Amino acid sequence: MRIAITGSTGLIGTALAQSLRADGHDLVRLVRRPARAGDEVEWDPKGRSADTTAAGLAGCEAVVHLAGAGVGDHRWTAAYKKEIRDSRVLGTAALAEALASLDVPPKVLVCGTAIGYYGDTGTRAVDEEAPPGEGFLAGVCVEWEEAAAPAQEAGIRTVFARTGLVVAREGGAWGKLFPIFRAGLGGRLGSGRQYWSFISRHDHIAALRHLLDTPELSGPVNLTAPDPVTNREVTAAMARALHRPALFPVPAPAIRLVLGEFAEDVLGSQRVLPRRLLDSGFRFAFPGIDGAIRAAL
Repeated sequence: MRIAITGSTGLIGTALAQSLRADGHDLVRLVRRPARAGDEVEWDPKGRSADTTAAGLAGCEAVVHLAGAGVGDHRWTAAYKKEIRDSRVLGTAALAEALASLDVPPKVLVCGTAIGYYGDTGTRAVDEEAPPGEGFLAGVCVEWEEAAAPAQEAGIRTVFARTGLVVAREGGAWGKLFPIFRAGLGGRLGSGRQYWSFISRHDHIAALRHLLDTPELSGPVNLTAPDPVTNREVTAAMARALHRPALFPVPAPAIRLVLGEFAEDVLGSQRVLPRRLLDSGFRFAFPGIDGAIRAAL
């Protein structure tokens, strides 16, 4: 297939592009600067170049939308919260409108969103039937998914890949954990009782490809491993995998001091299950936390 990807230089986009190319797919990468390669198309996530974007997407049979400002990359000032929201909501709207304008639109749009949709679920397990939670990220996720309405109205099968914490060394939240634990400075965050819904990067890429290839899937699909674990269990698994002690817990007040408002999401609990993914026949290569960490290493 001819497949377009936004966010192709990120943690997930890079690996997905490599996987698709290895199987012979023709890729179009949407970039926010002037195109410099034959597989690049310039686009503006704020929506000011819809016609150019649409022209570059002509002939694509599938689109994977992964672009967005990193949630944990900066302290949450009012300006950065606006960037988090706008990069997702405006970017998704611009892409969806461009796709809807095509004479022959793609068959499927996989839009990467997040399990932040559910807010803090405590010890309660939730699946795709759960309503949105409360808080900044939950509100962003609701707007993010609503922004894809033009694609859905144009008859494009639209899937929302609600992603958990991706276990990888190269980036994301876990990318920050590995060097800390390697140095023997790891420990639980806050009480350690909060649930972390994780997924190995290997399984995440396989799941995205499953969403592209499974016509009966549309709407929200949770991309998380089937057995969420607590932060305390993550800490123990990291210590086992790296053969290091994990003796330095970080108290909640210190996390709030360093991270500000974002700390509430780090300390919050999300016990999210991938019901629709499993029901559609997907099988995880690394369903447990120990295997996911070993895969990352």
